[in-house]
Amino acid sequence: MRTNQENSRLGKNLLPGFVAGMDGGGTKTTVTVMDAQGNTVHEFTAGGINYNGRKETEVEQALHGICAELAANCGSLGQIRHMVIGAAGVSNPAIPGRLTAAVRSNGYEGPLRIIGDHEAALHGAFGGGPGLLLIAGTGSVSFGRNAAGETGRAGGFGHLIDDGGSAYSIGRGLLAAAVRAWDGREPPTVISRLLRERQQLSGPGEIVGFAYDPATGKKDIAALAPLLEEACMLGDQAALRLASESAAALVELVAALAARLAMRSGPLALSGSVLLRNPYVRAAFDRQLAEALPQMHIVPPRLHAAAGAAALALELAAGAARQG
Repeated sequence: MRTNQENSRLGKNLLPGFVAGMDGGGTKTTVTVMDAQGNTVHEFTAGGINYNGRKETEVEQALHGICAELAANCGSLGQIRHMVIGAAGVSNPAIPGRLTAAVRSNGYEGPLRIIGDHEAALHGAFGGGPGLLLIAGTGSVSFGRNAAGETGRAGGFGHLIDDGGSAYSIGRGLLAAAVRAWDGREPPTVISRLLRERQQLSGPGEIVGFAYDPATGKKDIAALAPLLEEACMLGDQAALRLASESAAALVELVAALAARLAMRSGPLALSGSVLLRNPYVRAAFDRQLAEALPQMHIVPPRLHAAAGAAALALELAAGAARQG
């Protein structure tokens, strides 16, 4: 990862102006603006921009607000020399074009690159260097680059067929635990009480109605995930089992990618609310990772994902300036 001094050298050939990077997930988008010297001059958050998990109107509204705030803080969108959008869901080949069209419709005409949110996070964590990254937020994915420059990923195929260990998966697991306890497949669980008290879901009928309501989106089920920590604190066995199973799903992502990239002893950076905010999932993850990959070590990311996208935008803008 480049230092501020190195970013300054990268940017010194740029025309005055800014670069912008985004980390767009299913729930929210973080935006970082840097000047030509690589200094962060503005950061803000907006709604999610994952077309696979949100309505098209919601994504377009979020991008409209983002472009308006960028214009207000940079003087105009014309002052942005390069923009990199790291977005969830871009493995769907239709998504990059839709994101590009939405940004252009809001008046940005400059250079634009669309990448996966995992790519932005990896660039933030390690720059162009080797390392593995695990994201466990609304969704889950592992992504990495080895010393030979080869990249690979495991997971990240969306909540309908993948995303084990994610906030969505945990939210779904909490709902499942409650209905299984209700019909006698599992012992009674405190999860049922928490769903009733925190979410006004007082029985299987209301749980089913909530889960299958067309208005209930991925983000709504993912928003239940914090209840897992409360249930674990109370020693609930169903909750503790769900935390362990979620950790196992995340370790599986890392192990598969480490084998593919021959990086069983490489550095691993972590990102996302599940791993950074739930101590029970994190403790289970650390324990299971040590058993599966004892030579792998966890390191803090050097920059968060939106700043990683902005740093990449700075590199691309500087390269274009040198060629021009």
